[in-house]
Amino acid sequence: MSDNPHNELSLKEALRAMIEHYRLKGKLNQNRIQGLWEKLMGPSISGYTREIKLHRNKLFITIESAALRQELAYGKDKIKKILNEELGEDFIQDVIIR
Repeated sequence: MSDNPHNELSLKEALRAMIEHYRLKGKLNQNRIQGLWEKLMGPSISGYTREIKLHRNKLFITIESAALRQELAYGKDKIKKILNEELGEDFIQDVIIR
């Protein structure tokens, strides 16, 4: 809670509480990740990306190209680190490239 003498929540605190109460964090982070993917990976990689899905703190990325899929598999830890930095927390626990 804030140090507000009237015991009022700031808008940011109220939104955070609502997101946690209704368990919307995963859906919000999935939308953020989908928006960040092209920015971080560039148009060529995002062009081969068919699906980005977040489930139980695991990020599933579906890639059409077998060669690109293998190359990205080697960089899974780096992808996880970059996306977690952008999210501002260690939300993604694992990245699965398929």
